[in-house]
Amino acid sequence: MTGAFPVHIHHVDDGFKAMAFLHHKVPYNSSPRPDLVLLDLNLPLKSGKDVLAESKSDPELCSIPVVVLTTSSDRSDVAFCYRSGANEFVTKPLNIDQFVACMNDLEVFWFSDATLPSR
Repeated sequence: MTGAFPVHIHHVDDGFKAMAFLHHKVPYNSSPRPDLVLLDLNLPLKSGKDVLAESKSDPELCSIPVVVLTTSSDRSDVAFCYRSGANEFVTKPLNIDQFVACMNDLEVFWFSDATLPSR
């Protein structure tokens, strides 16, 4: 990322932890409310699709923008994500330089061009 914006990244490694983080449950009870969620569909234990559907159906979480960032380019995954409330669907580039450029573009759009609900 370019570093031009004050971005703090928090990472969890499965879908259950993602929901615990979003709901401020132990051990994430002091976690901040995210301005943006980057969500992989291929999370273990609880899929990214389940996390997306659950978070977008929750009145406390539904206003948090969700960018699905995944290796999938399957049209049914794209359709499911937008039907479930995803704000953007991005297929991860496999080339590292393209991936870095993609992350920079996401950073500029979401933290400069877009107006986020929490700002």
